Amino acid sequence: MQNPSLKVQEALSRLLSGARPSLIESVPLPDAVGRVLAEDVIAKRTQPPFTASAMDGYAVRSKDIARSGTQLALIGEVAAGYTFDGRIGPNQTVRIFTGAPLPDGADAILIQEDATVLADNEIAANVTVKSGNYLRPAGLDFNQGNTLLKKGQLIDAGGLCLAASGNHATLPVYTRPRVGILATGDELRPPGSDLDPGQIIASNSYGVAAIVEAHGGIAIDLGIARDDKASLKDALDAAIEQKCDCLVTLGGASVGEHDLVRSVFIEAGMTLDFWRILMRPGKPLMFGTMGDMRIIGLPGNPVSSLVCSHLFVAPLIAALAGRHHKVERQTARLKHNIPANGAREQYARAIITRENGTLFAEVFENQDSSIVSLYAKANALVVRPINAAEARTDERVEFLPISSIPGS
Repeated sequence: MQNPSLKVQEALSRLLSGARPSLIESVPLPDAVGRVLAEDVIAKRTQPPFTASAMDGYAVRSKDIARSGTQLALIGEVAAGYTFDGRIGPNQTVRIFTGAPLPDGADAILIQEDATVLADNEIAANVTVKSGNYLRPAGLDFNQGNTLLKKGQLIDAGGLCLAASGNHATLPVYTRPRVGILATGDELRPPGSDLDPGQIIASNSYGVAAIVEAHGGIAIDLGIARDDKASLKDALDAAIEQKCDCLVTLGGASVGEHDLVRSVFIEAGMTLDFWRILMRPGKPLMFGTMGDMRIIGLPGNPVSSLVCSHLFVAPLIAALAGRHHKVERQTARLKHNIPANGAREQYARAIITRENGTLFAEVFENQDSSIVSLYAKANALVVRPINAAEARTDERVEFLPISSIPGS
């Protein structure tokens, strides 16, 4: 089958074409964190709903306190959650606590540090106050009918608190895309297995699942399929039965005699878009569709599958979840020389550090796509253009962060 290799950006553009969230659900507030709003959130109430005291002290009429030492009659008290049944008259005051409604007749708060208690029913004001002193007017935060949160917003702790303040117990959010993850290969066994000669542990799916979950998806473990048509067809049927929005396969999509994923899936009804890209690691990457389900075939080598997950799976899952996902390339100075690159764009594992405000890149010498230990140490992928010349110490190179960057 003729299939010219695509450059990374073209492949990503084709993979993301038309990717958007399709369904909306209403979830309780605790379940809304990290989800994307499908509609604007409108305030159902005013906050605060009344003029409230911002401090513990005394509710007063500012015009009564014309000079320091003015004495006021204490006629009651009011705490948060209660109201004062009455009205403050000339030279009267009510003991008030933070958050309590301002009694009728008062227009300011004399804080308790500025008052002297003379008797059980009398205080002296040690300062003068202005109208509005230490008050939170009704609607200071928001008014009923205000838009609190906008459609498309990712819900975080602040947004959750604001929605709750607006009297929302549930929020309309986009459904999380269901992502089936299928490892393939006769040699693979799950972690914890006793291995026979020639067998290895299937590790890729755990890293890919973590990337899926981090970008808003639900990772569904479809296990390990053998290198035969019946096993792969059963796995594909399981993905359909699980109502997966996306199926990610690991291995089996290349050109070897045991790489059957592409042919089996095409025979089952998959429309193939592409299956080779000009990048390393990760040349044998497949993308196709089967009905509404998108299918991404990742390379079997662990590092290749993880690098491709950052570049292709993460943005696709984010798009299907309604999230914005575009990791901007940054630049750093090389700590050492790196060799010229070949005919495929390279994404080299590296460590980026920050020293006195400047970013520096240390690219691992060994970029073999089977070495997971170096991927686990890396926090970035240094991007090397096609046919890039040797880069020298202190030269600037582009990188994509894959985790936090230490340093000061």
